[in-house]
Amino acid sequence: MFYEYELRSHIRVDPKNFQDDVNKAVLKQLNETFETFIGKDLGIAIGVSELIEVGEGIIIPGDGAAYYDTRFKLLTFKPELQEVCLGEISDITDFGAFINLGPIDGMIHVSQTMDDYVTFAKSGVLTGKETKKSLKIKDLCRARIVAISYKNIRDPKIGLTMRQAEMGKLSDLKESKK
Repeated sequence: MFYEYELRSHIRVDPKNFQDDVNKAVLKQLNETFETFIGKDLGIAIGVSELIEVGEGIIIPGDGAAYYDTRFKLLTFKPELQEVCLGEISDITDFGAFINLGPIDGMIHVSQTMDDYVTFAKSGVLTGKETKKSLKIKDLCRARIVAISYKNIRDPKIGLTMRQAEMGKLSDLKESKK
């Protein structure tokens, strides 16, 4: 799920950026600060969507940089259990498939790809034994989030399933409705 949070922080602007407009320098520093931010509470930062207010700058002796009390809006992606996601298969391995959910990839274990015995071909295709349905890179799919792990905060893990009603490869879902 995507969220937009209104946050407040003191932003350090390096003296080399003093020639820039204050708002431009603060926005640049905010985006640099949050470009790799991942947090359990906020999720995965995508970018600063709006600079609301920049207060007066304060220079701390011995540092030389200016600090600005700033309010801004941050756009984030925070996956939630049982959330249904749309994505594209980005990789297939012998143990499952990876779906690109936007800012992060989720993993579908081979046992969760379809209601069938699944085989893996070295060409990068998962195929159902009885249904002959296949899953390959670039297929558009709908999946449900069944596990989220922030054990390694720099590399969160998302577990997905497609073994539920209305889940799976979109082209297969359209065919089954006909």
